[in-house]
Amino acid sequence: MKKLLLFFPVVLLLSGCAHVISEETLKTVDRDLTYKQVREKPETYLGKILVTGGTIAETRITKEGSELEIVQHMLDKKGIPENAFYSDGRFLAITPDFLDPAIYKPGRMVTIAGEVKGTRVQPLDAADYTYTVLLIKEIHLWQSFAEEKGFPYPCPPKYYNYDPYFGGHEPGSQWYRPPGQVFKRY
Repeated sequence: MKKLLLFFPVVLLLSGCAHVISEETLKTVDRDLTYKQVREKPETYLGKILVTGGTIAETRITKEGSELEIVQHMLDKKGIPENAFYSDGRFLAITPDFLDPAIYKPGRMVTIAGEVKGTRVQPLDAADYTYTVLLIKEIHLWQSFAEEKGFPYPCPPKYYNYDPYFGGHEPGSQWYRPPGQVFKRY
């Protein structure tokens, strides 16, 4: 019985550290390869599988399938895009499948395992931009909560002393809210 009680917390801890990309796909990934390396010399890494992610800037449906224009961000060890204030550039993630633009809309974050296919020059505003092209092998869409539910500021009369961002229920208590948007996966 004691062994069983020790087994469950270990399983819960290990499952919390799982990557969002499947183990099967991760076996094909070059773990030492970074997006910055691919961006600088894409022809050197043709056919390699890379895990990267970022924020969707635009979704286009083409005759060949779907195309996501993504602003790249670094990933943490679980595959969650982080540090949205820095990027090594933009890339195109393509797939022959249909990715609905109402779901894969601008501002949503994704993690992608993709095969390096080369580059493509396309207009970005008034300039031509060289995009790295990745063929999507696996994609994970993160749920974004752009608006947090709660009371508007200032709070309604009954709750004058309650503000979750600047103080708690008791005088002197503080609530911690990390900076930036809140993201939660499906």
